Amino acid sequence: MIKNLFRKGREESVESSAPAPGEATGTILVVDDSATEVHVFKKILERQGYQILAAKDGQEGVETAKRHLPDLILMDVVMPVLNGFQATRQLKNHEATSKIPVIMVTTKDQQTDINWGMRQGATEYLVKPVAPAELLSKIRSLLNA
Repeated sequence: MIKNLFRKGREESVESSAPAPGEATGTILVVDDSATEVHVFKKILERQGYQILAAKDGQEGVETAKRHLPDLILMDVVMPVLNGFQATRQLKNHEATSKIPVIMVTTKDQQTDINWGMRQGATEYLVKPVAPAELLSKIRSLLNA
């Protein structure tokens, strides 16, 4: 019940700032091993006009980023195969993907995790659960920079 109320609140809080019809806002790659998290991010972002790509682990995220060159990446940290720190480092060390902004969105909230994420090349670091307004604000500021 609480989960549904929370989701409903998330949905309502982002509907009011929808883009003008036909406004292209970019492609975002969501890298997260939780299908639920991907669904929530996708719902929030698609309502704002973003095109969404998804990857279920860090390795798939790196490969998808290299193939599609998204405008921005949302990266979880705790994932199988390749974690978010490793995937971000690989993206930042690859010429074609090095300039793509990466926002780490994770439950890892210790200052050492934040510092390590930024040292790997993350542009921003947000701790889950993230308020949709905060997420959208960070995305907009990075895509409009």
